[in-house]
Amino acid sequence: MNASYVTFVFYLVVLLGIGLYTYRMTSTLSDYVLGGRKLNSWVAALSAQASDMSGWLLLGLPGAAYASGMGMWSIWISIGLATGTMLNWQYVAKRLRRYTEIAGNSITLSEYFENRFRDQSGILRIISAIFILIFFLFYTASGLVAGGLLFEGTFQIDYHTAVIIGAIVIIGYTFLGGFLAVSWTDFLQGALMFFALIIAPIISINYIGGLDELFARIAAANPDLLNVARDVEFADGVWQSTGALSVVGIISALAWGLGYFGQPHILARFMAIRSDRDVRKSRLISVIWVVITLYGAIMVGFVGIALFGTEQPLENTETVFIEMVQIIFNPWLAGILLAAVLSAIMSTIDSQLLVSSSALTEDFYRKFIRRHASQKELVWTGRIAVLVIALIALMLAWNDENKVLDLVAYAWAGFGAAFGPAILFSLFWKRMTGAGALAGMIFGGLTVILWKYTGSNLYEIVPGFIFSSIGIVLFSLVSPRPPAEVEAEFERAQKPMES
Repeated sequence: MNASYVTFVFYLVVLLGIGLYTYRMTSTLSDYVLGGRKLNSWVAALSAQASDMSGWLLLGLPGAAYASGMGMWSIWISIGLATGTMLNWQYVAKRLRRYTEIAGNSITLSEYFENRFRDQSGILRIISAIFILIFFLFYTASGLVAGGLLFEGTFQIDYHTAVIIGAIVIIGYTFLGGFLAVSWTDFLQGALMFFALIIAPIISINYIGGLDELFARIAAANPDLLNVARDVEFADGVWQSTGALSVVGIISALAWGLGYFGQPHILARFMAIRSDRDVRKSRLISVIWVVITLYGAIMVGFVGIALFGTEQPLENTETVFIEMVQIIFNPWLAGILLAAVLSAIMSTIDSQLLVSSSALTEDFYRKFIRRHASQKELVWTGRIAVLVIALIALMLAWNDENKVLDLVAYAWAGFGAAFGPAILFSLFWKRMTGAGALAGMIFGGLTVILWKYTGSNLYEIVPGFIFSSIGIVLFSLVSPRPPAEVEAEFERAQKPMES
């Protein structure tokens, strides 16, 4: 049997084993959705970043670096993401961990908004849950597309068959073990992705003949590929210069960092970490992981330019990691490295399925249909919701013309604009009201949905974030000041947790 097959099968068996093992640890909805708030620093950090980066890290980003060199979609976007990661852990993690426990022990983002602002109408919970479901469907679909590309490129399996296989495995362990299964598998997957993006670039550069030879070959393809201020497009097997990188392009790339403040699957790790005292260690681990993996992924794209050149250009730029690994590495090591791609894909989809499931279960089913449902009933409702959401995402992913980067960019902007300002203001501004939160979500979410119709090249997260912030401030100031108990709760959330 092909060595890569053996490696993949073993890896998938391990993941399903984790799902079975954690199945017996999941007895309440809090266990299923947040793992009982028991994550240690290492698991919280690596699972947060693994679920953050997705198949985009090993497919989309190397593909962008291959297509445009050091332009917008590699260096600039990586600066934005690394900065966003650090700021999110620095300013959001501790406060959100404290506040979600103080505000009615909230276990979902939607429940947090409802409890934070004492919203009796349920409208905050409904609107936030709707946006979560809309944008996570696109995000989950991007992961299934990435899985299809992986299996298709590695084993020459039909794209649609490959998408189904990937979906079955991910649904399996998420269905069984919930948050604990997702977090522990993400920890394993994050470690494997880190290993792959250190080993693959180092060995591949040596294979090319060293850094000097690497950059010489890239320059031969097009010197502008090595210029951070120039824009290059890859078309018909040729790298064509299109002029100086625009200010709008640079702002759009850096603005990816804004998205971190509103990503529910990342914020869930902050809510689930064992204590706010564990955040400092997690922050250090996360920032180191992100910086090394981002620039490792970029180097993979650069090696692809040198390796394939204009004589063997790739038809699909997002397969550069897959194609490179199979040429340079022996089948056993190639199998491990390709399993890292599967890790990147699964580590995000499982988190997205779980957050979407919790939105349906906690924010719709228990809130409006079965208020007094038992914990066992809620856990099984969550599992059924995982199946339903996965099937819808599978339909969105069925078109094999979809691009991983495009789907991720849309979902990332949606969450960043709908929830990012609302989270930041809710944690740092005592005067913020429920009306402000609602306006911010609606303004931000709708701006992202409608922005593409303006014809602007500016990444939609920028106007979405701005309009959301304006909506929060204006509607908070014109609505009555929050009750005294809400402001007192805000003050308690600023203080460190007791031992």
